[in-house]
Amino acid sequence: MDGGTAEERMPSLSLRINLDPEGRIGPGKIELLEQIAAFGSISAAARGMEMSYKHAWDLVEDMNRVFGKPLVAAQTGGKKGGGAQLTPAGLAVVSRFRAIERAAASAAAAHLEALQAEIDAG
Repeated sequence: MDGGTAEERMPSLSLRINLDPEGRIGPGKIELLEQIAAFGSISAAARGMEMSYKHAWDLVEDMNRVFGKPLVAAQTGGKKGGGAQLTPAGLAVVSRFRAIERAAASAAAAHLEALQAEIDAG
């Protein structure tokens, strides 16, 4: 039975940051922001993540509320359709989250390896 490579089986870390009592940011929201940046569109980002446009828009509005400023600037549709791009604050949030994620993964690496050793020792 092939359980995949050691790296595939290795325990992993998933980061979620609590920002206020009702707001948090994690890999899903960050991926949404990255997809909006890549596609220039909330609807294309939503399709790429297999979520409804409304759900994506609700997440964007929630992030804007939590941060107290827009992370995404959206233009309404016209002849050529609308579009969306990350604001400087949105770009900074993505960059900081990914930096925190890398730092946490680095700090946890030895502990994750020890957990895997416990699993392997079965």
